[in-house]
Amino acid sequence: MRLLTALARSIDAFNGMVGRAISWIAVPMVLIQVIIVLMRYVFGIGSIMLQESVVYMHAILFMATVGYTLLHDGHVRIDIVYREASPRTKALIDLTGTLIFLIPVCILIGWVSWPYVAASWRVLEGSKETSGIPGVFLLKSLILLFTVLLAAQGFSMAIRSAFTLAGLPWPAPASTDNRP
Repeated sequence: MRLLTALARSIDAFNGMVGRAISWIAVPMVLIQVIIVLMRYVFGIGSIMLQESVVYMHAILFMATVGYTLLHDGHVRIDIVYREASPRTKALIDLTGTLIFLIPVCILIGWVSWPYVAASWRVLEGSKETSGIPGVFLLKSLILLFTVLLAAQGFSMAIRSAFTLAGLPWPAPASTDNRP
């Protein structure tokens, strides 16, 4: 039990850290987009590398924060039953959905995309544009990162749901307070 609790907490902490860190990429993404618009429409200058950088940052923002979003229950769901359900029913829905849909789909996406990503790495695929970013292989690698982060957070959610269904309370985190 302690091992599962520690594992779930570690996954939560990791996805929380990744989500908080990656979310800051939205700031330069917006600033660069403003610069692109000003360059193009005020000064008549274009930059393929800057335009591609916005696409890269957008992909990083969404693909790398998928676990964080699941951790904070931010994914879209149809709340016809779930919203008013008891904690036990919610745990059953979460556990079933994770084991039947989420984790198998993550495995499938990872399995199918592995050759695609590997082929891109073999040739160190770059932009098709002459002055583009030479890191398409890194961008494609986000697919694998996406599957790992999402499946891991799904596993953490499944552990919490199993605790709820078993009638076990989720243990409070150990206090770091050294006061008596």
